[in-house]
Amino acid sequence: MNKNIQGVGLGLRRDMLNELYNHDALNIDFWEVAPENWSKLGGYYAKQLKQLTSKYAFTTHGLSLSIGSPAPIDVVFVQEVKQFLDTHDIALYSEHLSYCSGQGHLYDLMPIPFTEEAIRYVVQRIKQVQDILERPLILENVSYYAAPGQELSEQQFIISILEEADCQLLLDVNNIYVNAINHQYDAESFLTAMPTERIAYGHIAGHYDEADDLIVDTHGADVIEPVWKLLEKAYQIHGVFPTLLERDFNIPPLDILMLEVDKIRQLQSRYSNKKLIA
Repeated sequence: MNKNIQGVGLGLRRDMLNELYNHDALNIDFWEVAPENWSKLGGYYAKQLKQLTSKYAFTTHGLSLSIGSPAPIDVVFVQEVKQFLDTHDIALYSEHLSYCSGQGHLYDLMPIPFTEEAIRYVVQRIKQVQDILERPLILENVSYYAAPGQELSEQQFIISILEEADCQLLLDVNNIYVNAINHQYDAESFLTAMPTERIAYGHIAGHYDEADDLIVDTHGADVIEPVWKLLEKAYQIHGVFPTLLERDFNIPPLDILMLEVDKIRQLQSRYSNKKLIA
Protein backbone atom coordinates (compact mmCIF):
# COMPACT_ATOMS: atom_id res chain seq x y z
CA MET A 1 0.00 0.00 0.00
CA ASN A 2 0.93 3.65 -0.32
CA LYS A 3 3.48 4.98 2.14
CA ASN A 4 2.10 6.13 5.47
CA ILE A 5 1.05 9.74 5.68
CA GLN A 6 3.21 12.06 7.75
CA GLY A 7 3.76 15.76 8.27
CA VAL A 8 1.19 18.24 6.98
CA GLY A 9 -1.71 17.69 4.57
CA LEU A 10 -4.36 19.62 2.68
CA GLY A 11 -7.81 18.68 1.44
CA LEU A 12 -7.82 18.40 -2.36
CA ARG A 13 -10.67 20.12 -4.23
CA ARG A 14 -11.24 19.81 -7.97
CA ASP A 15 -11.00 23.56 -8.50
CA MET A 16 -7.45 23.42 -7.12
CA LEU A 17 -6.17 21.16 -9.89
CA ASN A 18 -5.09 23.75 -12.43
CA GLU A 19 -3.41 25.90 -9.80
CA LEU A 20 -1.78 22.84 -8.26
CA TYR A 21 -0.08 21.91 -11.51
CA ASN A 22 1.51 25.35 -11.66
CA HIS A 23 3.32 24.68 -8.36
CA ASP A 24 6.29 22.42 -8.94
CA ALA A 25 7.52 22.33 -5.34
CA LEU A 26 4.45 22.73 -3.13
CA ASN A 27 5.44 21.90 0.45
CA ILE A 28 2.59 19.51 1.25
CA ASP A 29 3.26 15.99 2.52
CA PHE A 30 -0.14 14.42 1.84
CA TRP A 31 -3.56 15.14 0.36
CA GLU A 32 -7.06 14.08 1.38
CA VAL A 33 -10.08 13.38 -0.84
CA ALA A 34 -13.65 12.22 -0.33
CA PRO A 35 -13.76 8.97 -2.36
CA GLU A 36 -17.41 9.36 -3.36
CA ASN A 37 -16.58 12.74 -4.96
CA TRP A 38 -13.92 11.18 -7.21
CA SER A 39 -14.67 7.49 -7.73
CA LYS A 40 -17.29 8.04 -10.46
CA LEU A 41 -15.23 10.54 -12.41
CA GLY A 42 -13.53 9.54 -15.63
CA GLY A 43 -11.53 11.30 -18.30
CA TYR A 44 -9.53 14.36 -17.30
CA TYR A 45 -10.27 14.23 -13.57
CA ALA A 46 -9.54 10.51 -13.24
CA LYS A 47 -6.24 10.93 -15.08
CA GLN A 48 -5.24 13.94 -12.99
CA LEU A 49 -6.09 12.18 -9.72
CA LYS A 50 -4.13 9.09 -10.68
CA GLN A 51 -1.10 11.24 -11.47
CA LEU A 52 -1.38 12.88 -8.06
CA THR A 53 -1.90 9.66 -6.09
CA SER A 54 1.15 8.21 -7.85
CA LYS A 55 3.22 11.21 -6.77
CA TYR A 56 1.92 12.09 -3.28
CA ALA A 57 0.75 10.24 -0.19
CA PHE A 58 -3.05 10.33 0.12
CA THR A 59 -5.70 9.66 2.72
CA THR A 60 -9.47 9.66 2.27
CA HIS A 61 -12.26 11.28 4.29
CA GLY A 62 -15.71 10.04 3.36
CA LEU A 63 -19.09 11.74 3.55
CA SER A 64 -21.70 9.01 2.98
CA LEU A 65 -20.92 5.93 5.08
CA SER A 66 -23.46 6.93 7.77
CA ILE A 67 -22.00 4.58 10.36
CA GLY A 68 -24.74 5.38 12.91
CA SER A 69 -27.71 5.16 10.53
CA PRO A 70 -30.75 3.00 11.35
CA ALA A 71 -30.54 1.72 7.76
CA PRO A 72 -28.28 -1.28 6.96
CA ILE A 73 -24.72 -0.62 5.87
CA ASP A 74 -24.60 0.02 2.12
CA VAL A 75 -22.31 -2.89 1.29
CA VAL A 76 -22.07 -2.00 -2.40
CA PHE A 77 -20.93 1.51 -1.49
CA VAL A 78 -18.27 0.18 0.89
CA GLN A 79 -17.04 -2.20 -1.80
CA GLU A 80 -16.76 0.76 -4.18
CA VAL A 81 -14.73 2.65 -1.59
CA LYS A 82 -12.41 -0.34 -1.25
CA GLN A 83 -11.96 -0.46 -5.03
CA PHE A 84 -11.10 3.26 -5.05
CA LEU A 85 -8.55 2.77 -2.25
CA ASP A 86 -7.00 -0.19 -4.02
CA THR A 87 -6.89 1.57 -7.39
CA HIS A 88 -5.04 4.54 -5.93
CA ASP A 89 -2.95 2.53 -3.44
CA ILE A 90 -4.35 4.41 -0.43
CA ALA A 91 -4.14 2.79 2.98
CA LEU A 92 -6.36 5.09 5.04
CA TYR A 93 -10.13 5.63 4.98
CA SER A 94 -11.68 7.97 7.52
CA GLU A 95 -15.29 8.89 8.12
CA HIS A 96 -17.48 10.73 10.63
CA LEU A 97 -18.76 9.26 13.89
CA SER A 98 -22.30 10.30 13.00
CA TYR A 99 -25.04 9.41 10.52
CA CYS A 100 -26.43 11.11 7.44
CA SER A 101 -29.18 8.78 6.24
CA GLY A 102 -32.35 7.04 7.41
CA GLN A 103 -35.29 6.77 5.03
CA GLY A 104 -33.13 8.81 2.66
CA HIS A 105 -30.06 11.04 2.64
CA LEU A 106 -30.25 13.80 5.25
CA TYR A 107 -27.55 16.05 3.71
CA ASP A 108 -26.11 16.75 7.14
CA LEU A 109 -24.10 14.97 9.82
CA MET A 110 -26.44 14.00 12.64
CA PRO A 111 -25.25 13.06 16.15
CA ILE A 112 -25.50 9.47 17.28
CA PRO A 113 -27.16 9.24 20.73
CA PHE A 114 -24.50 8.87 23.43
CA THR A 115 -25.87 5.60 24.84
CA GLU A 116 -24.61 2.10 25.57
CA GLU A 117 -27.11 0.68 23.07
CA ALA A 118 -25.76 2.97 20.35
CA ILE A 119 -22.20 1.89 21.15
CA ARG A 120 -23.08 -1.79 20.67
CA TYR A 121 -24.92 -0.99 17.43
CA VAL A 122 -22.15 1.17 15.94
CA VAL A 123 -19.37 -1.22 16.95
CA GLN A 124 -20.84 -4.13 15.00
CA ARG A 125 -21.31 -1.89 11.96
CA ILE A 126 -17.70 -0.69 12.17
CA LYS A 127 -16.50 -4.30 12.26
CA GLN A 128 -18.61 -5.09 9.18
CA VAL A 129 -17.06 -2.16 7.28
CA GLN A 130 -13.54 -3.06 8.35
CA ASP A 131 -14.02 -6.63 7.15
CA ILE A 132 -14.99 -5.37 3.69
CA LEU A 133 -12.30 -2.71 3.47
CA GLU A 134 -9.56 -4.99 4.83
CA ARG A 135 -8.35 -1.85 6.60
CA PRO A 136 -9.06 -0.23 9.96
CA LEU A 137 -11.80 2.38 9.86
CA ILE A 138 -10.73 5.82 11.11
CA LEU A 139 -13.54 7.80 12.74
CA GLU A 140 -13.61 11.54 13.36
CA ASN A 141 -14.96 13.19 16.50
CA VAL A 142 -17.68 15.40 15.00
CA SER A 143 -19.22 18.73 15.91
CA TYR A 144 -22.81 18.45 17.14
CA TYR A 145 -25.45 20.90 18.28
CA ALA A 146 -27.84 18.67 20.23
CA ALA A 147 -27.45 15.40 22.15
CA PRO A 148 -30.77 13.53 22.08
CA GLY A 149 -31.17 10.74 24.61
CA GLN A 150 -27.75 11.33 26.12
CA GLU A 151 -26.68 8.83 28.81
CA LEU A 152 -22.88 9.13 28.46
CA SER A 153 -20.50 11.96 27.84
CA GLU A 154 -19.19 12.49 24.32
CA GLN A 155 -15.76 11.54 25.66
CA GLN A 156 -16.98 8.22 27.11
CA PHE A 157 -18.90 7.45 23.94
CA ILE A 158 -15.94 7.98 21.60
CA ILE A 159 -13.43 6.08 23.72
CA SER A 160 -15.77 3.09 24.15
CA ILE A 161 -16.36 2.82 20.40
CA LEU A 162 -12.66 3.08 19.56
CA GLU A 163 -11.76 0.35 22.04
CA GLU A 164 -14.63 -2.05 21.41
CA ALA A 165 -14.44 -1.81 17.61
CA ASP A 166 -10.63 -1.69 17.61
CA CYS A 167 -10.69 1.19 15.14
CA GLN A 168 -8.74 4.44 14.88
CA LEU A 169 -9.37 8.11 15.56
CA LEU A 170 -9.24 11.12 13.28
CA LEU A 171 -8.68 13.80 15.91
CA ASP A 172 -10.43 16.99 14.76
CA VAL A 173 -9.03 19.75 16.96
CA ASN A 174 -11.46 22.40 15.74
CA ASN A 175 -14.44 20.15 16.52
CA ILE A 176 -13.20 19.78 20.09
CA TYR A 177 -13.03 23.57 20.39
CA VAL A 178 -16.48 24.03 18.81
CA ASN A 179 -18.12 21.42 21.05
CA ALA A 180 -16.38 22.73 24.16
CA ILE A 181 -17.91 26.17 23.57
CA ASN A 182 -21.34 24.91 22.51
CA HIS A 183 -21.68 22.30 25.27
CA GLN A 184 -19.60 24.02 27.95
CA TYR A 185 -16.90 21.48 28.68
CA ASP A 186 -13.14 21.84 29.05
CA ALA A 187 -11.41 21.34 25.70
CA GLU A 188 -8.02 20.42 27.16
CA SER A 189 -9.50 17.78 29.46
CA PHE A 190 -11.34 16.22 26.53
CA LEU A 191 -8.18 16.34 24.42
CA THR A 192 -6.11 14.71 27.16
CA ALA A 193 -8.60 11.84 27.50
CA MET A 194 -8.33 10.80 23.85
CA PRO A 195 -6.26 7.58 23.44
CA THR A 196 -2.90 8.50 21.91
CA GLU A 197 -2.37 5.08 20.38
CA ARG A 198 -5.64 5.35 18.41
CA ILE A 199 -4.84 8.67 16.67
CA ALA A 200 -4.21 8.07 12.96
CA TYR A 201 -4.07 11.72 11.99
CA GLY A 202 -5.69 15.07 12.76
CA HIS A 203 -7.75 17.87 11.25
CA ILE A 204 -7.68 21.59 11.89
CA ALA A 205 -10.08 24.12 10.36
CA GLY A 206 -11.92 27.40 10.75
CA HIS A 207 -15.48 27.97 11.93
CA TYR A 208 -18.18 30.64 12.23
CA ASP A 209 -19.22 32.40 15.45
CA GLU A 210 -23.02 32.48 15.35
CA ALA A 211 -23.20 33.88 18.91
CA ASP A 212 -21.02 34.06 22.04
CA ASP A 213 -22.16 30.58 23.02
CA LEU A 214 -22.79 29.05 19.58
CA ILE A 215 -20.10 28.18 17.04
CA VAL A 216 -20.84 26.53 13.70
CA ASP A 217 -18.24 24.23 12.16
CA THR A 218 -17.97 25.52 8.58
CA HIS A 219 -14.41 24.90 7.27
CA GLY A 220 -14.88 28.23 5.51
CA ALA A 221 -12.58 30.57 7.42
CA ASP A 222 -9.06 30.90 8.76
CA VAL A 223 -8.08 28.93 11.85
CA ILE A 224 -8.35 31.14 14.95
CA GLU A 225 -5.68 31.50 17.61
CA PRO A 226 -7.43 29.44 20.37
CA VAL A 227 -7.65 26.49 17.94
CA TRP A 228 -3.96 26.85 17.07
CA LYS A 229 -3.24 26.77 20.82
CA LEU A 230 -5.33 23.61 21.17
CA LEU A 231 -3.39 21.95 18.34
CA GLU A 232 -0.17 22.89 20.10
CA LYS A 233 -1.53 21.34 23.30
CA ALA A 234 -2.47 18.20 21.33
CA TYR A 235 1.15 17.80 20.20
CA GLN A 236 2.32 18.29 23.79
CA ILE A 237 -0.06 15.63 25.08
CA HIS A 238 -0.07 13.05 22.28
CA GLY A 239 3.12 13.77 20.36
CA VAL A 240 3.21 15.07 16.80
CA PHE A 241 0.71 13.34 14.49
CA PRO A 242 0.01 13.98 10.79
CA THR A 243 -2.30 16.98 10.56
CA LEU A 244 -4.42 18.24 7.68
CA LEU A 245 -5.85 21.70 7.02
CA GLU A 246 -9.52 21.55 5.94
CA ARG A 247 -10.99 24.32 3.80
CA ASP A 248 -14.27 23.54 2.02
CA PHE A 249 -15.43 26.95 0.78
CA ASN A 250 -14.22 30.56 0.63
CA ILE A 251 -11.05 28.83 -0.55
CA PRO A 252 -8.22 31.31 -1.10
CA PRO A 253 -5.36 30.78 -3.59
CA LEU A 254 -2.89 28.03 -2.68
CA ASP A 255 -0.24 30.58 -1.75
CA ILE A 256 -2.56 31.88 0.98
CA LEU A 257 -3.57 28.41 2.17
CA MET A 258 0.11 27.55 2.46
CA LEU A 259 0.50 30.14 5.23
CA GLU A 260 -1.67 27.96 7.50
CA VAL A 261 -0.06 24.75 6.22
CA ASP A 262 3.33 26.23 7.14
CA LYS A 263 2.05 27.17 10.61
CA ILE A 264 1.12 23.52 11.25
CA ARG A 265 4.60 22.51 10.13
CA GLN A 266 6.19 25.03 12.48
CA LEU A 267 4.25 23.62 15.43
CA GLN A 268 5.19 20.08 14.45
CA SER A 269 8.86 21.03 14.26
CA ARG A 270 8.66 22.66 17.68
CA TYR A 271 7.30 19.52 19.35
CA SER A 272 8.77 16.70 17.29
CA ASN A 273 11.49 15.93 19.83
CA LYS A 274 9.73 16.99 23.01
CA LYS A 275 8.65 14.57 25.73
CA LEU A 276 4.90 14.07 26.11
CA ILE A 277 3.04 15.55 29.03
CA ALA A 278 2.58 12.81 31.61
